[in-house]
Amino acid sequence: MDKNDFIESECKEFMTIKKFMEKNFKHFNAYSVKASAKAYVKHLKQGGKMFLSLAGAMSTAELGITLAEMIRKDKIQALCCTGANLEEDLFNLVAHNHYEHIPHYRYLSPPEEVTLAKSGLNRVTDTCIPEEEAMRRIENHLLTFWQKADRESKRFFPYEFIYQMIKSGVLKQYYQIDPKDSWVLAACEKNIPLFIPGWEDSTLGNIFVAFIRKKKVSDFTIVKSGLETMNFLIDWYQENTQAGSMGFFQIGGGIAGDFPICVVPLIKQDLKEDCKFWGYFCQISDSTTSYGSYSGAVPNEKITWGKLEADTPTFVIESDATIIAPLIFAYVLAE
Repeated sequence: MDKNDFIESECKEFMTIKKFMEKNFKHFNAYSVKASAKAYVKHLKQGGKMFLSLAGAMSTAELGITLAEMIRKDKIQALCCTGANLEEDLFNLVAHNHYEHIPHYRYLSPPEEVTLAKSGLNRVTDTCIPEEEAMRRIENHLLTFWQKADRESKRFFPYEFIYQMIKSGVLKQYYQIDPKDSWVLAACEKNIPLFIPGWEDSTLGNIFVAFIRKKKVSDFTIVKSGLETMNFLIDWYQENTQAGSMGFFQIGGGIAGDFPICVVPLIKQDLKEDCKFWGYFCQISDSTTSYGSYSGAVPNEKITWGKLEADTPTFVIESDATIIAPLIFAYVLAE
């Protein structure tokens, strides 16, 4: 099968999923899935752009299989994600064959968990990430770029160090999945920004601190901070909403979603400058609204915080993002 035949086959697959959703997704959460996908398409057709926030363990769940194509096809213009999602896409890229699947993870005893730990397997629900082949393999190469920045007194955002490593080609020798299924590779190819708040809450962030303490890197500030990330987001948002509105597609909750959506009230209320509200909002989450949950807050609450307008198209899908996000992405890619 040549490249054109493959692309045609993939398009037919997406169209089949879209037709299935049109026929079957009539009510409740299913209706919200279809309606949010249709509104996503409409937003883009009207000249809008889309911002994705990515929480949870979506990279280990291999969301990159459809997410990478969304990035390549210009259906997503920027991402905000946890440091874990940034690094775990790369871990899967270079160590996939060494991952362990644990389908009966609910029934593991503490001693069995200890056995996994002693084997260098870090469990994420039903999947174990191999420490030696994933974390250590990446850290040894990333250290080179941290040390270079340290020597040259240069500073970069976390994702910029990752892009430097990818572009150098040092990871190609380890690829264990089809590179087209890595969303970080796709983002690097398109050179889109990845906003990573709280990067220290990640394995590579922890490793960076360890290297500082071991004197292998001397300066914490070579990695730009979360506050600098927000400052960068202000400029990016203003520049990218000049000609149209920006949509917000949120997977999960936490800092990955709460951090970037605040850029609008920051500009309007704190800087006292004009900017567009987010022009579309959709969240896939299983978090509930009780007990003051930020992650489970319904979209209309965001109106009171100056993030959305009263007539902004909004959707909440209370379900498993590993099931729902690929369906919505397939629907959007069918266009």
